Amino acid sequence: MENIRVRFAPSPTGALHIGGVRTALYNYLFAKKHKGTFILRIEDTDQTRYVEQAESYIIEALEWCGFTPDEGPGIGGKYGPYRQSERKSLYAKYAQQLIDSGKAYYAFDTPEELDAIREAEKAKGNHTFKYDSKVRATLNNSIRLSADEVQAKLDADEAYTIRLMVPQDEIVVVHDLIRGEVKFQSNELDDKILLKADGMPTYHLANIVDDYAMKISHVIRGEEWLPSTAHHVLLYRAFGWEDVMPKFAHLPLILKPTGKGKLSKRDGSKLGIPVFPLSWNGATAEDSFVGFREFGFDIGAVRNFLAFLGWNPGTEQEIFKLEELVEAFSIENIGKSGARFDYDKAKWFNQQYIMAKDNKALVPEIRQIISAHGHDASDEFLESVAGMMKERVTLMPDFWTNASYFFEEVKEYDQKTIRKKWKPERRPLFDNLVERFEQLEDYSADQVKATVETFMADHELKFGDVLPILRIGVSGTTKGPSVFDMMALIGKETVNNRMKKAYDIMDNYHNEV
Repeated sequence: MENIRVRFAPSPTGALHIGGVRTALYNYLFAKKHKGTFILRIEDTDQTRYVEQAESYIIEALEWCGFTPDEGPGIGGKYGPYRQSERKSLYAKYAQQLIDSGKAYYAFDTPEELDAIREAEKAKGNHTFKYDSKVRATLNNSIRLSADEVQAKLDADEAYTIRLMVPQDEIVVVHDLIRGEVKFQSNELDDKILLKADGMPTYHLANIVDDYAMKISHVIRGEEWLPSTAHHVLLYRAFGWEDVMPKFAHLPLILKPTGKGKLSKRDGSKLGIPVFPLSWNGATAEDSFVGFREFGFDIGAVRNFLAFLGWNPGTEQEIFKLEELVEAFSIENIGKSGARFDYDKAKWFNQQYIMAKDNKALVPEIRQIISAHGHDASDEFLESVAGMMKERVTLMPDFWTNASYFFEEVKEYDQKTIRKKWKPERRPLFDNLVERFEQLEDYSADQVKATVETFMADHELKFGDVLPILRIGVSGTTKGPSVFDMMALIGKETVNNRMKKAYDIMDNYHNEV
């Protein structure tokens, strides 16, 4: 393929949904696979829904994901500007071209007039009024009005929209790289508004004009845009641009974790899972969301997870670095069916990425996490924690949730295990074990283990009698890495103090029971 140019064209109406990130990913992979150009275009023509900070959120999300645009706002390029609100005069010019060629018309209908028509149709039992070829000649537009009447309205600055004149009795064919040939009957299509009363274009006009002007070769976007593509094909035809019309690829839906229905932003709040790349602070709690980044996901894992939501490499390989995804990606391997948002699989990917990281590489991330809880530690100490814990965590915050005992005193104890394993009459024996620890000059994991083994032999005890008590004393739980490694890292004085405190708590708990 030559001269591949694709665009990611989000609207700044709020936080970028994870489905949008997948669209950006597929566009990025396709562009890089074919040595093409990845463009960011901000489609901000709907000023009524414009949300301040949404554009900066989009740009930050793409930066976090590693999808650096080759052209776009703040980057430049010879086909700019890359915000549609800055291209308003261009759309008016092309809308007028359609008027002049008889492919579009002025519509002077007011919102009130159209509402009255809809209500009248409802009264007749028709609940789906459509502004189309069947009714256009009866409405307040340049189809019905004389040329003089139209000019008088224009001279009087009467508000109008410009609508596409959809032809009658035609089959509109969309050639889709994923779905094959998709056909639409033109009589089922309405005459879409191309230019609104405020002079701003609708998505349909702006999208086609910009794709043409920016020489877009492939349009890779969500399935929800497939029905609109019939109008887009008609627009290319109306402009005489059929020879340069881009190839279309409509991606499958991302489904809820249940597999039923499209994943929505509300599913994140309901299920306590991220459905946005980054956190978003909305005007209300309902409009505020925690992102994948803030949940503690590695961006490599997120990319890997999203790539598999609709695409399959055709091999058994599941873990892909970004450059490997670029090499393996193909539109032909994208499926038609919806892809279930399997959050457990997302966490599995993240676990694989954490385990594969070098211990030193994890140090800054762990430091940031413990710092949020008011703690710090040396690089050497954190590197050891990383080595012990990285196979036991799923998300980065787990380095605190599952291992806070490395950094602060134990606050909670596994009472079920205490009830089962602690025998108050053995308290003198465990006090003796602490005394043995205190006498160690070499407080290494091997020496601590040897001391415990000698202690067990002296008192005819088993590991099951001793190790759970040690674990609970050191960490409050029986889960975690080697107890001897933990003890050696935390240090003799801290461990011995914790053990003495834990014995008292265990005794008190048994007394309460």
